Amino acid sequence: MSGRDLFCQPRRFGRGAALTLVFASVLAAGAATGALPGDGRRTASGPAREASAGHSEQVTRAAEEAAAVGKSPMEAAERAVSRSGDRWAAVYSAGEYEEFEESLDGRYTGVGLWARRDAQGRIEVTEVRPGSPAAGAGIRAGDRLRSVDGQEVDGRPVTEVVSLLRGDATDAAAGTTVTLGLERGTRAWRETLRRALLSTDSVTVRRASGGAVVIKISAFTKGVGSAVRSAVRAAPAGAGIVLDLRGNSGGLVAEATATASVFLDGGLVATYDVDGAQRALHADLGGDTDRPLVALVDGGTMSAAELLTGALQDRGRAVVVGSRTFGKGSVQMPSELPDGSVAELTVGHYRTPSGRAVDGTGITPDLEVTDGALERAETVLGGLGDPS
Repeated sequence: MSGRDLFCQPRRFGRGAALTLVFASVLAAGAATGALPGDGRRTASGPAREASAGHSEQVTRAAEEAAAVGKSPMEAAERAVSRSGDRWAAVYSAGEYEEFEESLDGRYTGVGLWARRDAQGRIEVTEVRPGSPAAGAGIRAGDRLRSVDGQEVDGRPVTEVVSLLRGDATDAAAGTTVTLGLERGTRAWRETLRRALLSTDSVTVRRASGGAVVIKISAFTKGVGSAVRSAVRAAPAGAGIVLDLRGNSGGLVAEATATASVFLDGGLVATYDVDGAQRALHADLGGDTDRPLVALVDGGTMSAAELLTGALQDRGRAVVVGSRTFGKGSVQMPSELPDGSVAELTVGHYRTPSGRAVDGTGITPDLEVTDGALERAETVLGGLGDPS
């Protein structure tokens, strides 16, 4: 298991579903996987609206009643959410919600370490981001991380270690300090770093040995659609594209739609409902519809990434290769609580252009592959056209 300090495990399971996905259900820049584009007003009527409205009122009422007697509104809201049966509902502290919004902007607060846990349960640094606080302190890949702020980390899940590095328990901001206990060979030392606001690299591009261009999207943060368009335009004439969406936890639906627009010439991307009101997402005109395209997915492909996959598959634009996707196709809307924390509750679901529901089922690839999926994707791509 590995991770970096962009991703964090929830401190309490009450917020687990959405926090683990990180990008999957945060409202930012007007549209996210959990809160699809629209004005946010509740315009529908009927049972769907009444059910979601009742759910929201129960959570809000529980928070308000707790605040009135001097108890924690956030904890009261979490208890109400846990009783609701809404698997994607979550409650965030104000600091957590702000961090997620920063993450969707392609930023995160941390020290710039990637880490993994070895077979003996020891935490090892696998990569250090150039220009980060960790790099400035001389920490390098292969160093062993022994403690964070005095807490031993051996045997802990990497996600918990990441949470300590980020300071999730105290909503630590950029500029706050964290002290690491480190080991390199026979040397053991302590290093105090200042957390910083770092940028993410959500899109990476490389040329495969067979000539295909592999575009890996780790999450749909701000600017991803534009980055993918630039990568496609820069690809050699006739080169096919492998769009690698494995492990993509979702993000901004506006960016997923913009990415669909790179490969489609207008038309439907998805439909969705918010409290019973039906809405639709459409691609822009003028996308590249000629290049051979394979979408590579797995069980970690979630939410906005599933929305994009479903659009490309239903529209016949891409062959989907890999394993069944996660199955998160619900819509959340945020509500601010009396203490500034935020509750997100499910208000609807989205469907692919052909009307397929995704939530709880995921998307089945055209070619199901587990081992050697990227190599199979390149083989399939070769059968769709002749990459140069």
